[in-house]
Amino acid sequence: MTIRTVVWNEFIHERENPVVKEIYPDGIHGTIAKFLSAGRDFEVSTATLDEPEHGLPQARLDATDVLVWWGHKAHGQVSDEVADRVVTRVHEGMGLIVLHSGHFAKVFKRLMGTPCSLRWREAGERERLWAVNRSHAIVQGVSPAIELPNAEMYGEPFLVPEPMETVFISWFEGGEEIRSGLTYQRGAGKIFYFRPGHETYPIYHNADIQTVIRNAVRWAYNPVAAWKDVAAAPNVPADKAPEKLEVKGARLHKAGEAGYR
Repeated sequence: MTIRTVVWNEFIHERENPVVKEIYPDGIHGTIAKFLSAGRDFEVSTATLDEPEHGLPQARLDATDVLVWWGHKAHGQVSDEVADRVVTRVHEGMGLIVLHSGHFAKVFKRLMGTPCSLRWREAGERERLWAVNRSHAIVQGVSPAIELPNAEMYGEPFLVPEPMETVFISWFEGGEEIRSGLTYQRGAGKIFYFRPGHETYPIYHNADIQTVIRNAVRWAYNPVAAWKDVAAAPNVPADKAPEKLEVKGARLHKAGEAGYR
C-alpha cells in the first residue's frame, strides 16, 4: 500500500516573516512532507498557492489519495474553481487533513456548510491536547495529553457541524477550551481537522504532532476506486424499479417530453 499524499500550503508567511522562515526554512509544507516521507507507505509531494491552478490541476487531484491543507493569510486567493475541484474529490473518496487556520479555508467551509468561526488569541500560551478516545487510530503512539509550551489560542464556540468523532480536546493556559481534533465524512471521503500549528511556533517539529498527522493520513486513506458519479442524481423509471410497480397519481411530465423524470 502506498498513500499518495499532497501537502498544500499557501507559503506566504515563511517568505515574508523572518521568525517563520527561521522555524520553517523549507516552508510548513516542506516540514510536513519531510516527516511524512519518513514512512515507507507514503508517496509525498507538495503544492503551493502561487503555482498554476495552485498546484492542484484535476489530473493531480485524481492521482491523490490524501490532501493535507494548511492556509492562513490567503484563503480568499484560492480560486473557486480549485476549491470546488477539491470538494468534489473529497466526495469521490479522497481524504482531507485540514490543519490549524485551515478551518477558514474555502474547501473546509464548503464541506462543513457552516461559518467555521471561533475565538482566538496570539499570546504564546501553553496548550494541552487531551486524547478523548485512547483506542482511536489517530492517537496511537502519542501521549495521553500532548503538551505544547507555546500556542495560539483557539476557543469555543467553534461553529462546525457535530463531528463523527471528537478525537482531541485542547485546554489553554488562559482558560479556554476547544474541540481540536474532529473527524467527518462527506460522500466517500474522510476528513480530519487538527487544530495545532501556528506558524511562529515550531509545532510541526513536535514528535507527537507529527505522529498524529501521519496517523490521520493513514486513517483518511480510502483504497477503493474513486466514486466518480457520486453527485449524479439519475431518474429510475417505474419499469426499472427493483420490484414491479404500478404508477399511481398525476405526473408532472409526459414520457418523452423534455425534462421528463
